[in-house]
Amino acid sequence: MSLSELRTLGRTGVPVSPLTLGTLNFGTGSAPTGPEESIRIIRTALDAGITSVDTADIYSQGEAEAIVGRSLQGRRDDVFLSTKFHGQMGSNPAHAGNSRRWIMKAVEGSLNRLQTDRIDLYQAHRPDYNTDVLETITALNDLIRQGKILYYGTSVFTPAQLVEAQWIANTNHLIPPVVDQVPYSLLVRANERDVFAITQQYNLGVLSYGPLDGGWLSGRYRLGARQPASSRANALPGRFDVTAPFNQHKLHAADALARLAEHHGLSLIQLAVGFALNHPAVSSVIIGPRTEEHLTDYLKAADTVLSDSLLDAIDDIVAPGTNFLERDAGTVVPHLEYAELRRR
Repeated sequence: MSLSELRTLGRTGVPVSPLTLGTLNFGTGSAPTGPEESIRIIRTALDAGITSVDTADIYSQGEAEAIVGRSLQGRRDDVFLSTKFHGQMGSNPAHAGNSRRWIMKAVEGSLNRLQTDRIDLYQAHRPDYNTDVLETITALNDLIRQGKILYYGTSVFTPAQLVEAQWIANTNHLIPPVVDQVPYSLLVRANERDVFAITQQYNLGVLSYGPLDGGWLSGRYRLGARQPASSRANALPGRFDVTAPFNQHKLHAADALARLAEHHGLSLIQLAVGFALNHPAVSSVIIGPRTEEHLTDYLKAADTVLSDSLLDAIDDIVAPGTNFLERDAGTVVPHLEYAELRRR
């Protein structure tokens, strides 16, 4: 596998590179990568053969989109550009969600920041349990007919929600979603249980994110090592605390995977990216470099090919379908997170 071996994004017929450049880290304030370095990373990625860029309005409150827009001047037609709506923009809680009212406002903001006349893929960043799915789908269909977006998709929808979206669209003679975005890595494998089977049944493209599981598979999370420092660890200390009892199984698995990679002459990053690229349901793996050096490591990993025996060894360490933490799924279903929704 190499970046020149393009893959088809589900039933769209659109060819995309096996790696997609993610932009979560780009911006100022809490984002670790400033605008100028972010632009260099984007342009280096495109020069290396990456053809797909993924962002979201909520990343640095619109600044990541603005950085992408600056970076793509003169190259827009060479890039498959995706962004997302749903998260709250600014202090107004009404500026969020999957309602028609917000979608119509949010898309204009994204188009302006991205300096483009259309968004190739517009994704619902999370499910909205307060908005009827038909309202969301109808609004997105209208945007397709207006030419403001070309395709739309979902992100971390439950299996039932994925099927419901296809059914509602088809029964109402509307265009259904064509892509789902999900977390997937050596340590986050629950989507192998049902989501991937559904995406294959409906021929949905899959953009998987988090191949390094937020740093757990960077090679720094090892038994006996000190707590690695990172921006994500500071923001979400529970998920990355190596001393927490609920993280012990995950830490042992990360250490075992690092030793397995070393035994086969690979870096853990190569093993992790190669694993995510190997699943037949995955169209493209979203990478999130913070520096140009990180990007170089990811680009090297794009050529990694894993043998069946190595994949079997991975399964022995982390069984197919395993998630160590509920939050690793990308979101928690409200009925699991809020007690008042499951009690009388």
